[in-house]
Amino acid sequence: MDMKLELIPVPVSDVDRSKSFYVDAVGFHLDHDVEPGNGMRIVQLTPPGSACSIAFGIGMTRPDAAPVHGIHLVVDDIAAVRELLRARRVDVGPVRDLGGVAYASFSDPDGNTWELQSLAGLRGL
Repeated sequence: MDMKLELIPVPVSDVDRSKSFYVDAVGFHLDHDVEPGNGMRIVQLTPPGSACSIAFGIGMTRPDAAPVHGIHLVVDDIAAVRELLRARRVDVGPVRDLGGVAYASFSDPDGNTWELQSLAGLRGL
């Protein structure tokens, strides 16, 4: 029996600001931005090369929902991805070595936190 993680709902307070952050700054692909009715709006985005997407919008999560913490984006070259994001004005923290696995953190405008993770560790740094 397969169980595929394909969508993570992320709470946001401003849909357009979040859409701009994820598409323009982080580089996610915009899959959908639809308004199916009843005041609902759904924005779905996918990181480059990923089979799992995120979604946010109006009517998707509780208005008082807490931020999501520690979503992992697994990358081959953490230094290159970190520098690309920093060039796009994303505040990415320093690369940390946690026992041979490298991590660097950033947050979206609503405090949802992300971890760049490289299983290649700190090679090349």
